[in-house]
Amino acid sequence: MRVVGLVVAVVVVLAGTADAQIAGTGHDFSTNAAWNTSGEICGPCHTPHGGTTNGAPLWAHTETTNTFTVYDSGTMEQTPGQPSGISKQCLGCHDGTVALESYIGADGSNATVIAGVANLGSDLGNDHPISIDYATSQSTDSGLYATNATINGLLFNGDVECSSCHDPHGAGGFSALLRMSNAGSALCITCHNK
Repeated sequence: MRVVGLVVAVVVVLAGTADAQIAGTGHDFSTNAAWNTSGEICGPCHTPHGGTTNGAPLWAHTETTNTFTVYDSGTMEQTPGQPSGISKQCLGCHDGTVALESYIGADGSNATVIAGVANLGSDLGNDHPISIDYATSQSTDSGLYATNATINGLLFNGDVECSSCHDPHGAGGFSALLRMSNAGSALCITCHNK
């Protein structure tokens, strides 16, 4: 019984911390009553029971099945593949093909999709490469720093993902949910030495 009480206490504390970070950010969906009828902050993305663990804890939102045009250039040694892992979860809303209300088993029948610049669509050809292995890229690209604790802290299973630069919970408090300020290209030069 004590274990159950401890687990509940930890979940409540963590949920309160996440709410405080998300409140007022672009991912605070609590006031989007047209599709978030529960008014919850966490519910559109996470569920306390039965969620997946594919990249994000207890994930509840429907993932995209879209095929993307990905960034590529003649200077890249690594051929980017399709988005995977945690980036695919971000794109579940940001590619505009999955209804925002498609979470915790809801069918998304209202078909409310993300609008404006937040809707990246299926052409990611002009966006930073995602779902690429940083170590492989670094070994062939002299324009990238060798991994260190800071860079490793931005990688997900060694890969550069959407969440390498963006914190979906808004903990940094920076515009576009960036993990850190990009004044003077600070975020960019964390990994790039050019």
